[in-house]
Amino acid sequence: MSDNHVVLRAVTKEFDGTAAVNQVDLELKAGQCVALAGHNGAGKSTMIKLMLGLLRPTHGQIEVLGRDPMDSASEARRSVGYLPETVALYPAMTGIETLAYYARLKGQSPARNIALLERVGIAQAARRRVGGYSKGMRQRLALAQALLGEPQVLFMDEPTTGLDPASRQVFYEIVRELRDRGATILLCSHALAELEGQADRIVIMKNGSKVADGTLGALRQQADMPVTIRVALAQPLADVAALPPQWQVAGPFMLELRCKPQEKVTALKNIWTLGAEIADIDVVQPGLDEMYAHFLRREEA
Repeated sequence: MSDNHVVLRAVTKEFDGTAAVNQVDLELKAGQCVALAGHNGAGKSTMIKLMLGLLRPTHGQIEVLGRDPMDSASEARRSVGYLPETVALYPAMTGIETLAYYARLKGQSPARNIALLERVGIAQAARRRVGGYSKGMRQRLALAQALLGEPQVLFMDEPTTGLDPASRQVFYEIVRELRDRGATILLCSHALAELEGQADRIVIMKNGSKVADGTLGALRQQADMPVTIRVALAQPLADVAALPPQWQVAGPFMLELRCKPQEKVTALKNIWTLGAEIADIDVVQPGLDEMYAHFLRREEA
């Protein structure tokens, strides 16, 4: 098997003649965390269901760990984890009973279940009924079931919903551990800002089609959006009229400029020629939220 854990080739899924997923090509490699972004109805959840083998594509081919995900007898299915957007848990069962139930469904030994609950931070509530769990605790229990059997491929739909900031940090620590062990992780999320620095690649969907795919740096190059340069001065500028064109005074000790990425060096050289003492320089790149909006607008144009 190649290092591509998941492969989609010209995949289309139609419902009543309307394409929810339209001619999508996608490769997810081992040891890679990929963010899947898109508005509601963009086709993200349908793509995940196709990769899980819950739906059959109308056209195209899908392979997960070298096998057709529709093959229910495939051993590869035991190496796939899934955290759905909406978690349905039995309120009368305890946390440890819930995890044991999912372990049996997946054909996994329950021997590591307590360790899993400890890893997601709810071992102290293992023998409490799930009906008494907070939303965040239920989400962490759902994460534990997705981690059963140390999956090689992990699909997560809005995984940090209901998690407080500390729990989000724990979640991304787990994601990094899985990725470093060679697992493939697909994160489907609206919380794009928190994915910066977590995802190796970002895939952006619109109306069932893939409109962008690449690293954060590659997407910034494709978008060619302006960057913001802020220069903090040690003392107010003596001659404001000497400022190069486009630079603005943002405060007594602050200068600001928006320019194209390739113009950054020239812009900073122009500031150095003023002879002002510079205390700090900050270059603000467009964030993932801004680039996401940019790519969607580009498709509409």
